Amino acid sequence: MYLKLIITSFFCFCITLLYAQINIIPQPQFVQQSKGSFLINNKTAIIYDQYSKPHALYLQQQLKTNYNITPRVIYYNEIKNLPTQQIISLSVKNNVTNGYALNSTQNNIEIMGVNDTLLFNGLQSLLQLIIQKNCQTYIPSVIIKDAPRFQYRGMHLDVSRHFFNVADVKRYIDYLAFYKFNTFHWHLTDDQGWRIEIKKYPLLTQIGGYRNGTIVGRYPGIGNTNQRYGGFYTQAQIKEVVQYASERFINIIPEIEMPGHASAAIAAYPQLSCFPDEAVEIAPTTIWSGSKKGKHVQQTWGVFNDVFAPTDYTFQFLEDVLDEIIPLFPSTYIHIGGDECPKENWKRSAFCQQLIKDKNLKDEHGLQSYFIQKIEQYLNKKGKKIIGWDEILEGGFAPNAAVMSWRGTEGGVAAAKQQHNVVMTPGSHCYFDHAESQQEDSVTIGGFLPLEKVYRFEPVPSELNKNEAIFILGAQANVWTEYITNTAKLQYMIFPRIAAIAEVLWTNPENKSWLNFEKKIPIIFNQCKKWKANFNKAYYELYADVQPSVDNKSIQLALSSKQPKANIVYKINDGAFKKYEAPLHISTTCSIGYSILIDDKVQKLTKQPFHFNKATGKKIELSVLPSKAYPGNGAFSLVDGIHNTKGLAASAECIGFEGDDVMVKITFNEPTIINNINIHSLYEPGSWVYLPKSISLFNQNMELLQQKEVTNTENIQSVTLLKKITETQIIIKINNYGIIPTGMPGAGNKAWLFLNEIEIN
Repeated sequence: MYLKLIITSFFCFCITLLYAQINIIPQPQFVQQSKGSFLINNKTAIIYDQYSKPHALYLQQQLKTNYNITPRVIYYNEIKNLPTQQIISLSVKNNVTNGYALNSTQNNIEIMGVNDTLLFNGLQSLLQLIIQKNCQTYIPSVIIKDAPRFQYRGMHLDVSRHFFNVADVKRYIDYLAFYKFNTFHWHLTDDQGWRIEIKKYPLLTQIGGYRNGTIVGRYPGIGNTNQRYGGFYTQAQIKEVVQYASERFINIIPEIEMPGHASAAIAAYPQLSCFPDEAVEIAPTTIWSGSKKGKHVQQTWGVFNDVFAPTDYTFQFLEDVLDEIIPLFPSTYIHIGGDECPKENWKRSAFCQQLIKDKNLKDEHGLQSYFIQKIEQYLNKKGKKIIGWDEILEGGFAPNAAVMSWRGTEGGVAAAKQQHNVVMTPGSHCYFDHAESQQEDSVTIGGFLPLEKVYRFEPVPSELNKNEAIFILGAQANVWTEYITNTAKLQYMIFPRIAAIAEVLWTNPENKSWLNFEKKIPIIFNQCKKWKANFNKAYYELYADVQPSVDNKSIQLALSSKQPKANIVYKINDGAFKKYEAPLHISTTCSIGYSILIDDKVQKLTKQPFHFNKATGKKIELSVLPSKAYPGNGAFSLVDGIHNTKGLAASAECIGFEGDDVMVKITFNEPTIINNINIHSLYEPGSWVYLPKSISLFNQNMELLQQKEVTNTENIQSVTLLKKITETQIIIKINNYGIIPTGMPGAGNKAWLFLNEIEIN
């Protein structure tokens, strides 16, 4: 009877395995399940061929560490006396079409890769297949044929703003390996710290590797830590990390920023600056720690005018630095930055202006191109290629350069059309420093990037034809660390979004399914728990969607949650909680509190104030579309009754325009008396965001009613009419500030205009 129960239980378990979902991330191109499972235990043997011994040892170590199983590792020529069952066979064979194949039966498992990298990817699939039941470890019977869609599958980490030690970086690389990434972009230098030892220039780490303090809170900060902060990697540590990544078949691309984002290097060696004797540039809003004399590593975030001077000394310095970088990194590419390089100091430098004339360059953009091309020529001689952010397109493209397109996809499209290799990494879908939650629970740089939006990213723009699309190597997600100060926060920002971008990069579109991926989210969370890694549950949070009513007389608030069996409750002002059953129609100023109810307990309560005025919920039209990077909720963002209280950190509540003037047309349901109009806009010059230059009001016949020149720095600009008017439609022209003035961050560039709300009273 007892034996019968055991047999019955095992049969039921096999049935469970048969119908269990195969939860591999990224989703393989082909999966076919069959009945049965393979039992892994200490009797299991891992067999390797002449190419796969490292893979066998890696698999043995993973099974020992995570499942307390120590299978034998045996060379294939030595298996004559072994039973044919309980074998995991690993091999590199060129008859596997462009990828790997995994065949698991009750008796054995065979994994073949067309090369050692793809075989390693197959091991990750095997590890994700493992099921534990009744203290036993199983692999379901399955056939997998798989290959990556893109050749470049990257993740980035900025260690300049906040430093992560070798153990942290290795852990990060393990995450990348698990999800089949093959590239780690290591951002090693910036204004806030130089993180790699250069033996010829020891001051780069002795001085450039540390700052005297760091702002507290969101830029521009509410204080300063007043504590020396920093760190760097020795060349021995760099080699250690590179080797660790290589064993996981991950290529590391180092980034050495130039010609901008150079404050840390200039602090160490001031003669790299156009103006070595000038003191460090400190924004008026920065709360500074320590001396302000001479050059210093920056203590705040943003873009700074003190950039590399294009002198013989600078080029020799950079060549010397690169000579020490090149032997450390086997990567074909060296990332040279090239982004956000202000031209202000070049404009006022007599040397730079003479150089522009001598080299017959068009302007300072041409000078940047000259700078980049000179570095490219040097690296090409050393057998390396450069890759840089899309600003390297400005002023003329370096002949052999590749581009990372971060300011949208336009730079990538332009580069691909010129037959240059491209890695897509637009901020709209690939910046994991942006918040994943609508309800901010920690300080971030701003923006809103939910999980589903990451998953729906398509790296190949529709503007490219077949011949142009081949230059899109792939994509990567970026993790900038201004507000990521520790490992727990780093994990919180990447999980589960790293799994979504992994599937974007690996799986062909026809084999992707958001509905299937959605079912894997709990699996991702469980994996994080195994790693003891932090993760973000924002996907299951309460989501609020604000839209105009059909008649434009009110606004509609719809609440939803992906959490199973979620009970949603809400209250108006300080009233009692009510059960949410349908979208709420709001037609007066109030505060709506809403939450999920679990076990009759209110979870995190969100309070959203709504400010009603004569424009709220009305029909609104714009003369130009907002930037793709800052679309907000479209034109409706300006009449949704929600006031922005967190600046750029809540940029999803705003719509942004880069250099554009905008005409706003608001139509009322009936003739409406208008006394004054308030334009809510942001003023954050450190981020290149300025108030409008002027505001003009017109009636529907385009007759000018009132005009105001904006001269102060208040975020709300009020235009009071000389006399009351009654209109059914009003047109507001909001003129962009224009070009950022000399001496300010981003000088010479177009100012951004961020609009949040229009109030009419």
